[in-house]
Amino acid sequence: MSLLAVGVSHQTAPVSLLEQFAMGADDMAKVLHELVDSDHVSEAIVLATCNRVEVFAEVEKFHGGVVDVSRILARQAGGTVEELSPYVTVHYEDQAVAHLFTVAAGLDSMVVGETQVLGQLRAAYALAQEEGTVGRALHPIAQRALRVGKRVHAETGIDRAGASLVAAALDRADARLGGLAGRPALVVGAGSMGALAATTLARRGVQVTVSSRTPEHAARLAEAVGGRAAELADLTAEIAAADVLVTCTGASGIVVGTDTVAAAMTGRGDRQLVVVDLALPRDVEAGVAGLPGVHVVDLALLQGERQSAEAPIAGSVAADDVRAARGLIETELSQLRAEQHAAAVAPAISALRNQAAEVVDAELLRLSGRLPDLDARSRAEVARTVGRVVDKLLHEPTVRVKELASAPGGTDYADALRALFGLGIDADVEGEHATLAEAVTVDPEDLRPGGGLP
Repeated sequence: MSLLAVGVSHQTAPVSLLEQFAMGADDMAKVLHELVDSDHVSEAIVLATCNRVEVFAEVEKFHGGVVDVSRILARQAGGTVEELSPYVTVHYEDQAVAHLFTVAAGLDSMVVGETQVLGQLRAAYALAQEEGTVGRALHPIAQRALRVGKRVHAETGIDRAGASLVAAALDRADARLGGLAGRPALVVGAGSMGALAATTLARRGVQVTVSSRTPEHAARLAEAVGGRAAELADLTAEIAAADVLVTCTGASGIVVGTDTVAAAMTGRGDRQLVVVDLALPRDVEAGVAGLPGVHVVDLALLQGERQSAEAPIAGSVAADDVRAARGLIETELSQLRAEQHAAAVAPAISALRNQAAEVVDAELLRLSGRLPDLDARSRAEVARTVGRVVDKLLHEPTVRVKELASAPGGTDYADALRALFGLGIDADVEGEHATLAEAVTVDPEDLRPGGGLP
């Protein structure tokens, strides 16, 4: 079995394509079960955010796993594997783990250092647990990824250097309006992104109004940020009163239409409106951007600015902070590898000790046959002595093999023990190694970092 990461993100795909992958909780649960019901996937976690849709899976075969995951993702997006292939990235084994850790740390985000993806990963892991699609392989890796993300944000300055996607978008609004403090803003959507937007606006001295399909959620969020709640039915009037409109709902269709905004702009004179659409799929109809006095900031714009060398949306992320974060990731990767190697050699050590115990028992039985008159006390002392001799002989080699297995290097000490002592255990291990060899020999280029579909 081997870890595989397959997906699309803002690094390779346009926002228009990412929109096609938009998933609610029910969709994600369905995809999780489709994955583990496929031929080659045994465990799966789906991370779906506004910037990425990636599957982290434990698979039986590399190529079979890539094909299974790709087909399911393509079906979710309403396309074909061939259409998606230019945008899909594939990571395998250590590369897949390193990629997950990098994502959890916020280093692969559109805004370097943002923290929201860590919460999204935690939610994705929790959903996979609820749906029973994670097991012994993915549990420790997901838990370690969450630990990495927490360490990076707690032990480096990347939080200060980076910014959330919301903050980056609001910076554009601030620049457009010549300042946000004291201005009225309407936030449509009271989920996690809406809460982040409302909180960020309130901290900047903005008068916040919150509207949501669920009035109770809107009221709760408005109270938390010292603002007020409004009904969605009053959307036109609320937009008319606002200088900033932030939309971030989980709706599958348009929430704010061109006609609604056009009506709201009537009578505003020279007063501009900045519309910040952070939803995926987008909440705001495309025609809104063409209305006089309206400036739209959406994910496509933010993605384009990120890819421009002249205007990185993360500002100046300190190189030292990024290096420190990557150093923590490498430390955690090394520790995880050491734990995995030590765990891999443990069955061989146990089999060696069991074999030694069987030899001792056999020899003591033979001794009983040769010396039938030996009294019970003497027999017990002989047994203890032989046992101590065997324990002392095995102690140093078994301790040392654990240390060696945990150290960097490519030697498989479990296989070495089995070969040296003729331990006929773990028959499945040979099959697993054959599978890995098969994947590697098919096309080594498939294992390059971020390699595309085979």
